[in-house]
Amino acid sequence: MPRALALALLALPVPGGVAGAAEGGAVAGARAAELEHILIQDCGSCHGLTLKGGLGRPLTPDALAGWADTDTLTGIILDGMPGTAMPPWRPILTEEEARWIANYLMQGEISK
Repeated sequence: MPRALALALLALPVPGGVAGAAEGGAVAGARAAELEHILIQDCGSCHGLTLKGGLGRPLTPDALAGWADTDTLTGIILDGMPGTAMPPWRPILTEEEARWIANYLMQGEISK
């Protein structure tokens, strides 16, 4: 069901379209809010609602610092981790959106 929610959110109109939501290499406005919602709801369903761990490993900056950088995280978000419960999000997210999520996680900006 979380994947259905993500698909429904992606169907919502974004002023200027998804490509128009990203300016200067950053995702902004309504799309950023949608990505934060996906992060909390969908990623949180495995990694914990505060992203401190659950079925999946913690996604806090301290936990990520030991094994991942932004490029690695972006790749994992897009392609998943074969042999684990981590699904690929490439069918749903652009590379720029996945990078935005990776940066968001590395900076510890989770607000909920």
